Amino acid sequence: MDGFQAYGAGKAGGAFDPLTFIRQPQTVVRILCWLFSIVILGCVANEGYINRPEEVEEYCIFNRNQNACNYAVAMGTLCFLCSAAFLALDVYFPQISGVKDRKKAVMADIGVSALWSLVWFVGFCFLANQWQFSKEEDNPLNEGADAARAAIVFSFFSVFTWAVQGLLGVYRFKLGADSVTFNQDYIDPNQQNPPEAPPTDE
Repeated sequence: MDGFQAYGAGKAGGAFDPLTFIRQPQTVVRILCWLFSIVILGCVANEGYINRPEEVEEYCIFNRNQNACNYAVAMGTLCFLCSAAFLALDVYFPQISGVKDRKKAVMADIGVSALWSLVWFVGFCFLANQWQFSKEEDNPLNEGADAARAAIVFSFFSVFTWAVQGLLGVYRFKLGADSVTFNQDYIDPNQQNPPEAPPTDE
């Protein structure tokens, strides 16, 4: 069963082609998820903390709610690591010879993608709500406003990139399941109806 295409990859042990790998839809979307997490993390970590002119201590730009910045930084970091890990798994995936192992990897991809889509939806709602209630007097110089908006926008984009990644995982799962079913049910006609032995002269 190792010789056919299972769960979106061919026979294990084949040569790795970087161009083919980069052109795969799941790779493109995975890289987008990874880049979006970097943007969100960078925006909040670098410009997400401000203070009034008379203050020394810095507060979160999102309505001075430290939980909002902590959420964005934590989720951005975890999403960055998770995206990198699954990107490495995508590279290694064609080398997995066991169909059951491939199935587990695809199912994990679907579950994690759905989870991250939900996490970023919550994050988008949280950040947008806190930004809406931010007071102008807390940031009279309007510092970090563009970075805050960028974090909100890319949180919104991340909801859809992870959702698309999950849908691609579902497609790979169905493709793999159909391939396995076909190979299990297929019967070679030559084995089903073996040729009759030629008569022997007595």
